Amino acid sequence: MDNRNRDRGTLKWTSLMLPEHVEMIKQVWKEDERIEKPILDEQQWEEIGFKLQRALTDNLPVEIRFHNGFDYSDEKVKVVHLDPQNRKIKCIGLQDKLHTSFQVDDIMDVHII
Repeated sequence: MDNRNRDRGTLKWTSLMLPEHVEMIKQVWKEDERIEKPILDEQQWEEIGFKLQRALTDNLPVEIRFHNGFDYSDEKVKVVHLDPQNRKIKCIGLQDKLHTSFQVDDIMDVHII
């Protein structure tokens, strides 16, 4: 369905709907636009692991592309700890200096900056 037609129809009917219903409809549309997380092969996992290890060892900033459940997100960070047992990495954001962690399985790509 064309988004223009869907939006036009939404404008027509949302004035008759409760705000909770409008939010539920928006959530359903967001789920329709969801991008499925791809399955990476062994070579891609090795490359990601190598880049993360190098970033940690050499204290290099990286840009991590990860799947956030609906779509892809990119974040520029410094890797501070690799936890292979729990399959997590701990990082510090380059701009906000906040600590964050990623599940290794959600990481799609890593670029050393």
